[in-house]
Amino acid sequence: MATYANPDALVDVDWVKAHAGDANVRLVEVDVDTTAYDSGHIPGSVGWNWQIDLQQRPARDIPTKEEWETLLSRAGIGPDTTVILYGDNHNWFAAFAYWLFKYYGHDNVKLLDGGRAKWIADGGDTTTDATSVTATSYTVAATRPELRAYRDDVKATIANDGTVLIDVRSP
Repeated sequence: MATYANPDALVDVDWVKAHAGDANVRLVEVDVDTTAYDSGHIPGSVGWNWQIDLQQRPARDIPTKEEWETLLSRAGIGPDTTVILYGDNHNWFAAFAYWLFKYYGHDNVKLLDGGRAKWIADGGDTTTDATSVTATSYTVAATRPELRAYRDDVKATIANDGTVLIDVRSP
């Protein structure tokens, strides 16, 4: 297994191969290309569409607490589930989902290092078979509002040389 600066944030392909079938592990694919999951995904993974599952419409804000609970319940995720996120485009939306998990208080979440591309490059199996999961009744225990910056928070830091703002959007 690879060594990481924050071993709680990432797992490698070998870890996923060894643990994908564990009862308390849920793999979730979140892609920029919302058709990628249907073209082949890691067996046992569920697919989330970032345009539908990870935002409110038409506001394009993050899911409400209730929407998040519904999504996790539908995906068979409980408070003790280890969630492994992966996706295309360098885990772009998988990383966004990682932040949502942290924001909504679920700490047992990790990213597959290298995402979908690394999984396939290392000979990981894929399937187009639908994954069936048993729904749960997920309840968010507490949110972490300190993990979210709003417009006024950003505006207040613009003149502060000690603050770095990183914009991950594409050009």
